Amino acid sequence: MAEAIDTRNGARERIVDAAAALLSEGGQAAVTTRAVAERAGVQAPAIYRLFGDKDGLLDAVTEHVMTGFATAKAAAVAGSGRVDPVEDLRLGWDMTIDFGLANPDLYVLLSDPARGQRSAATQAGIRLLAERVHRVALTGRLRVSEEDAVELIHAAGTGAILTILGRPAAQRDRRLADSMFDAVLHRILAAADAPRDATKANAIAPAVALRAHTEQVHALSPGERALLAEWLERIIEVERAAGR
Repeated sequence: MAEAIDTRNGARERIVDAAAALLSEGGQAAVTTRAVAERAGVQAPAIYRLFGDKDGLLDAVTEHVMTGFATAKAAAVAGSGRVDPVEDLRLGWDMTIDFGLANPDLYVLLSDPARGQRSAATQAGIRLLAERVHRVALTGRLRVSEEDAVELIHAAGTGAILTILGRPAAQRDRRLADSMFDAVLHRILAAADAPRDATKANAIAPAVALRAHTEQVHALSPGERALLAEWLERIIEVERAAGR
């Protein structure tokens, strides 16, 4: 009953907001039960009732902040008015890098694989990335599988942010992230003006594009679409193993 009363009176939201502010101001060490309780205007036992322990509270903080960021990111991409899916991909990358550099302590928490896997907001962000990669695949420019592209972009972004944050504040240079993104694009994209012979030599790009369109092929039955998708995925795997 006490937990329900605390939640209804907004105690949970005040505690999360207080912890987020302390994390931003002083890092994890500043997020103590006493400090959070004082700033939120609650008794310390309320924190334990609602979150269990400090780690549970930090989970709630990262989820709260990431949910807001993921919502803003989705809205920005949807409302960008850009017709080029690659540019939308860059917009999402830039927003992620800016967020990570502006929230260093929070981002370090999110980089913990265990915390990221249990974060619904983080997983929603990865799904948003997958949707943007899918739109690139539909154009026929993706020369790796969609899954590989998502993993490469996600890994590169995480690595770039953590590397930059590992430097003294005065020496942090965002250009590393820009260079990393260009390197990833070079790896995952076929050139827009690639010569015909080069396109023939690489069967991955057209296979990935056709695989992306598979669900829209309504002339085939669901079973036939599944079989076509399986064949295309096999082509992509064979071509990737051959190093093409």
